[in-house]
Amino acid sequence: MRPTTGRNFLFVPGPTNVPDRVQRAMLVAMEDHRSSKFPDLSSSVLEDLKKVFKTQAAQAFIFPASGTGAWEAALTNTLSPGDRIVASRFGQFSHLWIDMAQRLDFDVEVLDVEWGEGVPLERIDELLRADKAHRIKGILACHNETATGVTSDIGGLRGVMDAADHPALLFVDAVSSLASIDFRMDDWRVDLAVSGSQKGLMLPAGLGILAVSQKALETMRGATSRRCYFDLADMIAANASGYFPYTPALPMLYGLREALDMIFEEGLDNIFARHHYLAEGVRAAVTEGWGLPLCAKAPHWYSDTVSAVMLPEGTNGAHVIDVAFRRYNLALGAGLSKVAGKLFRIGHLGDLNELMLMGAIAGAEMAMLDVGVEVAPGSGVAAASNFWRANDPVPKRKVSKEQQFYEAHSTGSVQG
Repeated sequence: MRPTTGRNFLFVPGPTNVPDRVQRAMLVAMEDHRSSKFPDLSSSVLEDLKKVFKTQAAQAFIFPASGTGAWEAALTNTLSPGDRIVASRFGQFSHLWIDMAQRLDFDVEVLDVEWGEGVPLERIDELLRADKAHRIKGILACHNETATGVTSDIGGLRGVMDAADHPALLFVDAVSSLASIDFRMDDWRVDLAVSGSQKGLMLPAGLGILAVSQKALETMRGATSRRCYFDLADMIAANASGYFPYTPALPMLYGLREALDMIFEEGLDNIFARHHYLAEGVRAAVTEGWGLPLCAKAPHWYSDTVSAVMLPEGTNGAHVIDVAFRRYNLALGAGLSKVAGKLFRIGHLGDLNELMLMGAIAGAEMAMLDVGVEVAPGSGVAAASNFWRANDPVPKRKVSKEQQFYEAHSTGSVQG
């Protein structure tokens, strides 16, 4: 039976830990979302989300939904049934976006890629150069595929589209990368960027977030896909005065306001550096300590928000996850679809630090030992510790003998 004492160690790649500050911010009395005060909140979060997407020109939208809702909003507001789009499939979430597009009656050309790799730039380049009539209306790309721990090169994809001089819209799933891995909407000229509240934004699930370029907003005029709840035209009309076309998730908006404040206090570049530094420690635990491979096939694919740990043949990843949860109160991510049972995932994004990750590494290590995986006890923790101590971004503090005496005297430990 799972322990009931202590805190649950949540290390799935979403939902992530919600900071105490954000939880407190959401403990608000209900209020009138049509009042003259409400736009102070709504307009501020919509404007500040643009800074997280690194855009000045795009418009941000918030739906009471998940990232899946934002996927649907992106597709249906800019495309018409039968439009041809190109999408790469290299994990469960890129697959699900493709499945949605097919069910919405778009003509999807699927590029299947080995799971553990990312967006295939060369194959997309060939398709775009061959498309002289510009029948391809959109390119779908998953920036960070959490099922396999793979991050794709969106800047490189934009370069391929520019080299082919192709006008297709660039759709990007940034659900598990936004506010954790560098994302540059304007620099990469992303047309529709999809995200959600429960990952790098450090909130519970419940907000589908979408940023839309001016080019994509203009494309809406000719799009004939049926839509109602996710109609951006309704959002644009209501958001202009700071309101929503239906009841918004009020406590979540207060939480988002606090989360954005925390993000800006730390600074986006510092957040990206922290995630890379922490991820490198986890990768050291996996590859150097445990001697296990990652699902990501090469370092240039490695994700800074989730590591998918491949297990020896004959080991069921679901067993490791179950033991970690029941015995050690540790939640790890499961293998999905093609990689079900072959791996477990450690999420390392959002509000976390070295010692929190040490708990996840130690718990995963104990669970693996319990089910018979031959790893050296303490090896993962030692490898992560060695990396973080050797690459500590905080200068070591040297204490003088006088300071040592003063501190000892001030605590009453020195007898006069």
